[in-house]
Amino acid sequence: MHSLGILGVGELTEKVVQGLRRSGFSGAILLSPRNAERAERLAREHACQVMADNQAVVDGADLVLLGVRPASLGELAAQVQLRPGQHLLSLAAGINLEQLAGAFAGAQCVRVMLSYAAQYNQSTVVVCPSDPLTEQALGALGNLVVIEDEAAFELATVAACMNGWFYFLLHDLQQWLSDKGLPADQARALVLGNLQDCLSSAREQPEHTLKALGEAIATPGTFTADGLAVLTHQPVSATWGAACEVVLDGLLTRSR
Repeated sequence: MHSLGILGVGELTEKVVQGLRRSGFSGAILLSPRNAERAERLAREHACQVMADNQAVVDGADLVLLGVRPASLGELAAQVQLRPGQHLLSLAAGINLEQLAGAFAGAQCVRVMLSYAAQYNQSTVVVCPSDPLTEQALGALGNLVVIEDEAAFELATVAACMNGWFYFLLHDLQQWLSDKGLPADQARALVLGNLQDCLSSAREQPEHTLKALGEAIATPGTFTADGLAVLTHQPVSATWGAACEVVLDGLLTRSR
């Protein structure tokens, strides 16, 4: 079983560790020491090793997971030397393969995108380009989506940001129900339950577009159609689209 080294022990890489151990991964997980409190907790709770420095992480690992913010990439690259062909799995948004290869000469670089649901092995795990070792290492964290084109990977990164936005939409819907007198726990259960209903139906009917599935419910004369008419005339989709454009522009600017 391969060993995994983590450079940058933060919220997301913590979820990766939790999900890997939850899936039964028993290989060595080596942690960089900078975020000492979080690293020590992971070492204690999930049988990881906190190494003396970043180079020690690289030296002891078969695969290296890069979890630092893009702004810290240059500083980190100056501190470590990867072995020729050593796998570097990068979570750094907006840093393309060419930039990674320039910063970490000789490494086999792969871009990865996933969500906090990795801790429950329910994340969408996007890998670019196809790499069997990466897919094997991270596949247990959820549903693998393999992308060969970096332009498509940037769009997948925008989709990953949607993951965070959805919580705010769900909160607003829950809050409306609560404001009308429904207990918060029941409001939450109803909002999440109806979302799960949509997800289940959509996954079971891939031959239908998402719009078609909605239209089958919001038929003329139904209350769903009445509400949809309001949403159509006051579309939030324009705002969401603008948010997507801002993220995509930022990603493409960073990768130049």
